[in-house]
Amino acid sequence: MKLFTNEQLETISQTIGDIEKTTDAELMTVVATQADDYYFVPTLWAAIIALFIPALLNFTPFWLELNDILMCQLAGFIVFTLLFRIPAIKYRLVPKSVKHRRASLVAREQFLANGIHRTKQHLGVMIFVCEAEHYVEIITDYGISEHISDEAWSSIVSDFTHNVRDGKTYEGFLQCLEQSSKLLANAYPLTEAKNELPNCLVVIGEA
Repeated sequence: MKLFTNEQLETISQTIGDIEKTTDAELMTVVATQADDYYFVPTLWAAIIALFIPALLNFTPFWLELNDILMCQLAGFIVFTLLFRIPAIKYRLVPKSVKHRRASLVAREQFLANGIHRTKQHLGVMIFVCEAEHYVEIITDYGISEHISDEAWSSIVSDFTHNVRDGKTYEGFLQCLEQSSKLLANAYPLTEAKNELPNCLVVIGEA
């Protein structure tokens, strides 16, 4: 399933190009469908529940042999493992701190992998989104952070995160880009035309 239509991708790319006509900063946008598959989560929760199955069977009116109890445990483990692999359930079982830590790691990997730290004036900015984790982060090179603090980006990230949670990632990108352009144009107005980073939205993990 595609996260964005071709028209939406083109609009985001064009918007980035227009922003870079007003600032020396270099923008890049990256979206990942998920930061991790979290395969360990269904297995872990199913194993925990299976451990309690013998205790629960004590409340039944039937006498069960040891082999029967073990079979019930095994069946319960298999059923819950499959059930918890349903994405809507699985992501609810993962602690928020774990999801955000994993998404933040992927964000930093992308920042380095795409060379955002290698722009000539070190004015690279990456807007990163993890769909499944409802995670948004804006990472800037040290040239940007000299004049724009993390606090200045926090409200932009907060607004974008709400959009992602509401299933409006595309709208969130446009709003985020508009808000970011004002910060960047004021702090780093255009002095020379250049385009060191691709303007297209990089999509990771899309089927």
